[in-house]
Amino acid sequence: MNSPGPIAGRTPEKTLLRLILREFGSRPDMRLFRNNVGVAVYPDGSRVAYGLCPGSADLIGWRIVAVAGHRIAQFVAIEVKGETAPVRPTQRNFLERVTEAGGVAVLARSLDDVREALRC
Repeated sequence: MNSPGPIAGRTPEKTLLRLILREFGSRPDMRLFRNNVGVAVYPDGSRVAYGLCPGSADLIGWRIVAVAGHRIAQFVAIEVKGETAPVRPTQRNFLERVTEAGGVAVLARSLDDVREALRC
């Protein structure tokens, strides 16, 4: 089944995620990875958590920046949300911790949100 396209100027989350990966994931100075987060429950009742950590962003990776004449990898976290989709407290906390540590944290409701955060 095809995913729906933009409706009344809105881009569905899955479509926006793909657009972000297409535009930024192919840049030579950046790497982004899909980070699925959740818990798998097996028939025997056992549970296994997956993803970087609870609340971690949909896309994680790095961009190369110059600092004091050296190239370093700066952590990038992009939480992709629809126009009105709520941000869970664990997601907001993750983005805040990334920012406090010197990384780039983006709540992306559009491609322009990512462009602005990365100043592209």
